[in-house]
Amino acid sequence: MDTFKSFRDTLYSINEENFEDIALRLFRFQAKNNPVYHRYLLYLECPIEEITSIQKIPFLPISFFKTHEVKTGTWLPQVEFTSSGTTGMVTSRHAVNDLSYYLSLSENIFKQFYGSTEQFHFLALLPSYLERTGSSLIAMMDHLIKQSKSPHSGFYLHNQADLVNKLNTLRGTDRKVILWGVSFALLDLAEAYELDLHDCIVLETGGMKGRRREWIREELHIFLTKRFNIQAVHSEYGMTELMSQAYSKGGGYYQSPPWMKVLVRDINDPFLIVDSKVGGLNVIDLANFHSCAFIETQDLGRIDQNGSFEVLGRIDNSDVRGCNLLVG
Repeated sequence: MDTFKSFRDTLYSINEENFEDIALRLFRFQAKNNPVYHRYLLYLECPIEEITSIQKIPFLPISFFKTHEVKTGTWLPQVEFTSSGTTGMVTSRHAVNDLSYYLSLSENIFKQFYGSTEQFHFLALLPSYLERTGSSLIAMMDHLIKQSKSPHSGFYLHNQADLVNKLNTLRGTDRKVILWGVSFALLDLAEAYELDLHDCIVLETGGMKGRRREWIREELHIFLTKRFNIQAVHSEYGMTELMSQAYSKGGGYYQSPPWMKVLVRDINDPFLIVDSKVGGLNVIDLANFHSCAFIETQDLGRIDQNGSFEVLGRIDNSDVRGCNLLVG
């Protein structure tokens, strides 16, 4: 669609000054051309043309990705990302019309926060993701591994000894090592081995996946920093329903790329934005022009004065998501 190309071409020029204008333009486009979002707005009797602020945009509950195909326009998906979940749980499905766009976008975001992929060896400890199909994280990591052009980059399942040997082998090389892992696998590794990773980046990307008792984020990070001899644990915030990712380099607060913004809504009134308090997180991801850019998540959190956000856990009565971050 020509409109998709227009939004895609605009994405990397988005900044704080033009974000709201572009977001409102995309809102009106999706309100008209996304059947699921259109029906939701009709049900709310939303006066679309009267919405002149992103604070007034109704956000689509993320649960719609479990029950509907959320697409803007008419096209056949090139790939469908699916969320993880426990047995019997209905999972989210995100139809994507261009996989190469998602991959290049993810690489661009990584470069914004960390620099060129060729500066790193990527060691991906993601067993729960590797054991299923349809993971957007695995697609992203596979791309970053290939773009690193390092023969040492790769995935690890349950072979801890091989991973430890590789970490020791790569010490003192001309590249930095990123150990990118799901939280329960990093915890398993830290319990089995005390390692000196002071010159590595350890990046966690989610919760326990039902594998073991949930740890609060601070507890987990303190344990990992001690066992791995590192100053801080980095984190990635992403989900099946979003095209973009946010990153934390320690301390629990995430920063987003310029085209992604997080707002906080009142717990009892989902249409009231209360950025100064703790509440539910609403995400605007303008890279989601092919699906829905305005997502009401079930994460609980807050934002600081610089626009960085913290995830505090899950809102009560919401199901435990496969990509759920730890309560902190």
